[in-house]
Amino acid sequence: MAVPTSPKMSEIQTEFGGSNPIQLSEYYRGGPNVPSDVTSPNGPIATSGTITMGSFRSAAAVTVVSLDYLVIAGGGGGGGSYGGGGGAGGFRTSFPGGTTIDLNPGDYSITIGAGGAGATSPSAAGANGNNSVFQSITSTAGGGGAPADAGGGVTGNAGGSGGGGATSSGATGSGGAGNTPPVSPSQGNSGGSGTSDNASYRSGGGGGGHTAVGQAGGNNTGGAGGAGTANSINGSSVARGGGGGGGVFGPNPGNSGGSGGGGAGGNQSTPGATAGTANTGGGGGGGIYEVNSANGGSGIVIIRSPAGAPLSVAPGTNSTSTTGGDTVATFTVSGTLTVN
Repeated sequence: MAVPTSPKMSEIQTEFGGSNPIQLSEYYRGGPNVPSDVTSPNGPIATSGTITMGSFRSAAAVTVVSLDYLVIAGGGGGGGSYGGGGGAGGFRTSFPGGTTIDLNPGDYSITIGAGGAGATSPSAAGANGNNSVFQSITSTAGGGGAPADAGGGVTGNAGGSGGGGATSSGATGSGGAGNTPPVSPSQGNSGGSGTSDNASYRSGGGGGGHTAVGQAGGNNTGGAGGAGTANSINGSSVARGGGGGGGVFGPNPGNSGGSGGGGAGGNQSTPGATAGTANTGGGGGGGIYEVNSANGGSGIVIIRSPAGAPLSVAPGTNSTSTTGGDTVATFTVSGTLTVN
């Protein structure tokens, strides 16, 4: 409710609380009863000095809602030519038991990061994904995987989780750094390094995942992507944030994507790398010579509100549901969250 347009002292007390006998001095904005962000359509409520009844016409108490969140960025694309797998998109959550975000009723923008493109030439790196954002929480895009045929050792790109490294001519390419920029708790892990025993058996490292680093490539084995993390903020335990597997010049795959949506790397037997799964932030698999690597998976944002504080979403591609009496808003594309 709100204070009527012709307010009485008792109506101000009903809206904002307070003690008896009622004194108007209890209701300075920013004081014990009236939050500092309360507004009135008929003029500002004083913070000190003279305070008038008229300032409270149509003023309403602000209800703060504590929201849990899961924010995952887009995964990185796999590197070209026996390249490293893409790193998983940064994975940040308050659920369960973390620090929630407090919001007033209103509309709030949500950004869903797209996955990075896989390399389209043997000497190209995979592209980093894109960030996902909810208020003060930014999850950083996964790093793209490195290509082997760029010459020597090539380091994977840094990101929420780092892309896998790649190598040729006996040189070693390191995995890209994860949790970049650093946040606590960590949003991801580093990619694995590439390996080359000679000019023939080259392999990319796996992209980093939220739970684990990407594995290093072997002499005839691409590195597996780092594992993601299962989270049940929407009422179901779902793994997300897996790194992409590295590509390999050889018949043995051993380059699976990490659990949580990471794509598998290519190899000589089944050359096609696979993409990170949409809305998991999974990294794309690394390619092999003249066979393109794969794209990273897009990110996701899930918001959980306590009972009695409903949420709505736009556009309609996004959705709401209930679990345990709480409202859950799931964003698979960028849009607007309304806290009611």
